[in-house]
Order: sequence, then structure tokens, then C-alpha cells
Amino acid sequence: MDKTALIKRIQEIDGLSNEERSALLGLLRSHKKYGLVWEDKPEDVEERLRDELPVLREVKDKYIPSDAEDAPNHIIIEGDNLEALTALSYTHEGKVDVIYIDPPYNTGNKDFVYNDAYIDSEDSYRHSKWLSFMNKRLKIAKMLLSERGVIFISIDDNEQANLKLLCDSIFGEDNGIGPFIQNKQNAKNDTANIQKNHEFVLCYRKKVRYVNEQSSNVIPNIVVANIQTKEVIKEGDRFYYLNDSITTRGEGGTLNARPNLGYSFYYNPLTGDLLPVADYDIELARTSNDENLVYKDNSNLVMEGYVAIRPPLVRGQLGCWTWDINKAKNDIDLLIVKKTRNRYNIIKRTFVSPTMVFEDDGKFYYKEEVYSNSKSILDFSTNEGTNAFKEILGNEVAFNNPKNVSMLKYFVSISSLKDSTILDFFAGSGTTLHSTMQLNDEDGGKRKCILVTNNENGICENVTYERNRRVIQGYINPRGEEISGLTNNSLRYYRTDFVGRDRTQQNMRDLVTASTDLLCIKEDLYNEQNKFGRFRVNPRLMRYFSDGKKHMLVVYREEIVGQLAAEIANLDFGKEKLKIYIFSPARYAFNDNFAEVSEKVTLVALPAAIYDAYEKVLPKRKEKLFELEEEKEVVVETSQDLFSGQEEGGEQ
Repeated sequence: MDKTALIKRIQEIDGLSNEERSALLGLLRSHKKYGLVWEDKPEDVEERLRDELPVLREVKDKYIPSDAEDAPNHIIIEGDNLEALTALSYTHEGKVDVIYIDPPYNTGNKDFVYNDAYIDSEDSYRHSKWLSFMNKRLKIAKMLLSERGVIFISIDDNEQANLKLLCDSIFGEDNGIGPFIQNKQNAKNDTANIQKNHEFVLCYRKKVRYVNEQSSNVIPNIVVANIQTKEVIKEGDRFYYLNDSITTRGEGGTLNARPNLGYSFYYNPLTGDLLPVADYDIELARTSNDENLVYKDNSNLVMEGYVAIRPPLVRGQLGCWTWDINKAKNDIDLLIVKKTRNRYNIIKRTFVSPTMVFEDDGKFYYKEEVYSNSKSILDFSTNEGTNAFKEILGNEVAFNNPKNVSMLKYFVSISSLKDSTILDFFAGSGTTLHSTMQLNDEDGGKRKCILVTNNENGICENVTYERNRRVIQGYINPRGEEISGLTNNSLRYYRTDFVGRDRTQQNMRDLVTASTDLLCIKEDLYNEQNKFGRFRVNPRLMRYFSDGKKHMLVVYREEIVGQLAAEIANLDFGKEKLKIYIFSPARYAFNDNFAEVSEKVTLVALPAAIYDAYEKVLPKRKEKLFELEEEKEVVVETSQDLFSGQEEGGEQ
């Protein structure tokens, strides 16, 4: 029976409720002809998120500051990564350029925990649970990626095929940049048949980007920069290196195919003069390959000692130039003649700045940064990852298979800008942050890195955090050598926490208060001030953050709006507007109250902005039989000034 007949039959069945009929039709219409199908297995963390909203709270005593004024703020989040990703969906939607993750490989050897239980090889839902687990997290990861963003996912043969199909469905098959093959450079007898000397790293982009709307040229998401040294030639005060000839050997390089590109260069070997001359029959050039018929020598130039140079033959046919005659005349200074045993060749030359040239042993050289695509097979030893980890933490803690620092540094280098945000939500030993800081140190970048991991067996505190604390502050290696720290980095540590999801007045106020750390992360602004204008700040009413360039107010009590607006009128915030996050039971951000200072401020109503972001990723709530009556809030009235401290020059 075909699908249309089944739909009709379901619609005619008696005894079905409207909900049952809709569910059956939905299942029938959503059936895929090709792709992954798995049974969704709810997680405990999902059930929690049906009733509670995640927030992030900073653990102040783990903060590692930097003396460098422009040091990037890196972040470690301790908690379930689905909870942390939900919080990041508000702070970082569309802001992450690079995601690298090393999820559990689901080998059946107690490497994958689902709802606090290890999934072994005998579990008949092993693959379904893993796909369900990954699907939820990768969907949020896609939201976090910027327009130029890419994601790298390490995996082995156990789930590689399933993961590719899953990523094809989430990111789009056309956005699959391709798998990298990591040659682990080991020779273990880890299987009965073939040694597992490799792992995969799948790579997907957020979307295809073009040079412009009219162009079909795709902007690459990953490029490899290579430094090439070229010998250059000095000509007076100028330097140049030789490039390619202006001919092509391809099928499209025949004169029959491109008859407008069949002129001759006339070259005088004594004077070095070079003249492009149209000395051929363009109509014959479309069909004939007889040079004597198509071309006619310029007798006057030949009499003056010039030699006619014509394009070389292409597979027995007359060839053509890649430049038209007008370009050749206009850019004749860029061309030079080189003689071989049989003929003269027209070569392009590229002039370079004298400041980029250096001399060595009487010759001149030029260093050029050339961009290319990446190789698919990468040699990165797993032993090097282990050695780098033990170099920092010695034998104090054990961690299986930490990633290779150089490999992660390579992935970040080929896919990020120098101010990109990097995310790893299966952070493990923290190699991604270590690699990011190393790359920043090498190329002067200011990349920021966010790590997420749970604290099972103390991994977040004792491994992820401790490793990167030592990388920043310096450490003594197992040989007793003192290793300097990468001190131009700061690190902040957060834990996930929760606020009730019911939209009661108290829950909404609690969410706004608890979300202040989220707002600092969102704005990358952490410098809290105890004064706003002339007043000391009362943290029960508001908090103020400013680094001199960016400014942010978080207003918990709407009663002080009038005083704030009056004070803002007297303040100068420079080029950046003051960002005001303000509690509002609805979506009204008190625009009327700030109308007279609207050019100085940007207003955001909370918690509506957070609810809107979370609704995109949170599991749907289960219907309740009874709705709770919203609690009434007790407002404490006071006649004194709503700012805590006295105005400067006034009395308490």
C-alpha cells in the first residue's frame, strides 16, 4: 500500500482521537527513505531541563588573572555539556568560529556513560543511545557556530559511519569539508586482524560562503599558510621573481577555442624591446592549425632585427596566450623573455617590496606566505599527547589518551582568525585550551577558548583546570626544569546552576540575578565597578561593569529606572553605548523612561531575552494537570534613595 492510501485509511479509522490520528499521520509523513533512524532515548539531564533553567556561576577563587591589559579571557565550565550548551546558546549564538570535540567513541569498553550507566557492547540500544546523545548536542553546536565557523569531531571506526550520516543531516552534506585521517603513528596489536593505526576527524562548516552574491567562488573555511622562500632578481632598485608563462597546456588553450588570444610578441634580442602585435587572421584562427596560413610576419619589425614569438603548440594544435593583447600592452613591464634551446618563452615576473628581500651569500631571496588546502592524512602521534600531558602533571593524575597538542593547534590555525572564539564541550584533559594559548603565543593572536566538562572523578578541577593553570602560571616538569608560563592569558571557572522554569515572578527575578555571570560572558566584560556616576552601587538593585571602553548595567529593580536615566544624562560613555539589561516581567525595556538618553544606551529586557534563546534548545515541557497560581511578590517600600551610597559631596 502506498503512502497516500495509508494516509486516507488513517483518516477514515473510527475510534481514534484527534491526537492519535495526528500522531500517526506525523510518523508516516516524517518517514525517511534514506538516512539514519534511531530510537530516541531520553537522558536524565533532559528531564531536569524540562523543569529547570541552567545558569553559570563563577567560582571566584579559581580565577587566574593576567597583568596583560588585552589578555584573552578563557573559560572553563564544570557541568553536563547539554546544560552548558543551553547556557551558551544565549551568550554565544553565532559567535564561535571553531569547535573541536572528542566525544566518547562508544567502543563498548566503558567509555560512554548514559544516564549514569556505562554502555557496554551487549546493549542492544548502544548505537541509538549514542546517536540520541550526539544529536542533541550537535544541533546546539550548529547554532553556536558563526557564519564562517567549522566543527572538527574526532572519532574512530565504531561510530564514524553513523556520525557522518548524522552530521550530513544536521549541517548538510554539502557542508562536509571532508574527513581528516590521523595517523596515530602507533603499532599496537589492538585487534585480531588489522591494527588501528588511525582515527578520523570529521570536519563540517556552518554554511558555504561566496566571494559575493554574483560569484560562484567559494571562500575556503580552512586554509594552510606555508612560508615559501624564493630567489629574486635585482634590477636597479627593484626586485622580482619569475612566475609562470602566459600560456596554458590544457584543452581550452588552443587558438581554435580562443581565437582572440592569438597575436605575436616581437622581441629584439639586442635591445630587449618586446612588442605585442596583432599579425594573424582571426577568422582562420577559428578553424585552421596551419601557422603559415593564420600568421603573417610583420616584415618591417623583422627587418629591424625582431623575432616573432608565438604561443607553443597544444597537442599538435596552435596554442594561445592567457592574456589578451590589450593587457599585454598595458602590463608589458611585467613580462620578460627567457630563451631555451628551441624557443623563446614569455614569462610573468612578480615585483616585491625591497623591505621583504634579504641577501644571503651574494643572492637575494624573498619570503612569501602561500595559502593552500590541507592534506587529508595527518601524522600526529598519540604518544606525543601523552608526553605533553605528563610533562605538565607528571604522574600526579592519570588520564587516558590526551589529544596531541600540535594536532589541535593545527586545526585551530587553519580555521580561525586571530580573535576567534574556540569551543570544546568534551574538554577532557583540556588540550584544546592549551593548544589555543600556544598558538596565540606563536602568532600574536587573542583567541578565546571555552572548555566544558563534567567533574566526574574530579576531572574538571584536578585535570582540565589544573593543567591549564600550570600552562598559564608556569610549572616544574618531571626533570626538575622550570617552565615559564603563558602569562598573557586569564582563566575563569564556572559551574552550572539552576533556576525554576515556571515563569513565576520570583523565578524570573532569580533568573535575572543568577544570569549576571552569563551576561559578563556574553559581553566579555568582567570589570565590576562600585560606583556609577556620582553614586555608590547597591548590588541588590543593580551592578555595573566597565573596562573604560565597554559598559554594562544589570538592573534588578525597575523602581530605580528614573534615577538611572537622570544620572546617565550627565555621563559620557565614549564611542560605545551603555548596555542596560533590565528586569521586566514582560518584554518592555522601559524605553520611554530612557527616551531622552536613547542615543547613549542599548536596552535589553530580561528575562525575556534568555527565555527566547533557551526555547530554541530546551526540551518541551510536559503538560501539567493544574497550573500553579503565580505567587505574589512582596515589594519593600523605602523612602530613601535607591542607590546604596551617598551622592558625592552630600550627606549620608
